[in-house]
Amino acid sequence: MRPVKKEIRTAVYDDGLCMEAYRFEGIVQPFPNHFHEYYVIGFVENGERVLSCKNQEYAIAKGDILLFNPGDSHACVQSGGGALDYRGFNITKEVMLDLAEEVTGRRALPGFSRNVICDEEAACCLRPLHELVMKGSDEFGKEEKLLFLITRLIQQYGQPFERCVPECREEIEKACAFMEEHYAERIGLDQICRCAGASRSTLLRAFAHAKGVTPYSYLENIRIGRAKKLLEQGVPPARAALETGFSDQSHFTNSFSRFMGLAPGIYRDIFKDTGGTPYEG
Repeated sequence: MRPVKKEIRTAVYDDGLCMEAYRFEGIVQPFPNHFHEYYVIGFVENGERVLSCKNQEYAIAKGDILLFNPGDSHACVQSGGGALDYRGFNITKEVMLDLAEEVTGRRALPGFSRNVICDEEAACCLRPLHELVMKGSDEFGKEEKLLFLITRLIQQYGQPFERCVPECREEIEKACAFMEEHYAERIGLDQICRCAGASRSTLLRAFAHAKGVTPYSYLENIRIGRAKKLLEQGVPPARAALETGFSDQSHFTNSFSRFMGLAPGIYRDIFKDTGGTPYEG
């Protein structure tokens, strides 16, 4: 019997670049359908996965680069026999806005037209940049490589961000606004439907088509996004769970780990230790 490779998850926050970097090794965990409020740029070092993104399926493998715009719903599961080795960056809209302005001269968010690419030139910027960030390097070469990477991606795959956002009916926008305002409360589908002015069956069909996730999953994503911000400020996981509407800390821990690939406490620690926090599980 072959020995099972341990899962290693390492994450850091780079104060100079103002963004998160993470490295996953030996991962077999599936990731459920979810979205982020920030950009994700990832690179597959090894392994094969089936990625679902915006109602399309992709077979991803070694050498593929993943590009997710804020709001892009996606999920992935392992395929084949090898575990996933993956490195990535999370970039907030604010930081991307600054980068895009430097690259294009216009202060407007870009949208990536493709979610999966194989681009050797981009990979040659991404991988060494990631290594520098994970090592905690303060070389200005990091900034150069980041700008080269963003320049390449925007020039080859960029479009106005608005084109990447699906058109939503008024009822969907009302439902989203209600959940974003009341995420910390115990709310139900009937309340959301009353606010949106739509029946449950109509709202569920329209919402899933427009957003790629169900209203419940959307609410859970909002809660996790708000919890991330609290954890980044050093708030204990138990308090973060309470303040973001999770029924208990166990539910919060399980949901956060499923969506983020890291336990809440591990995620909080990366903002106290910029050298990285390895986690073996």
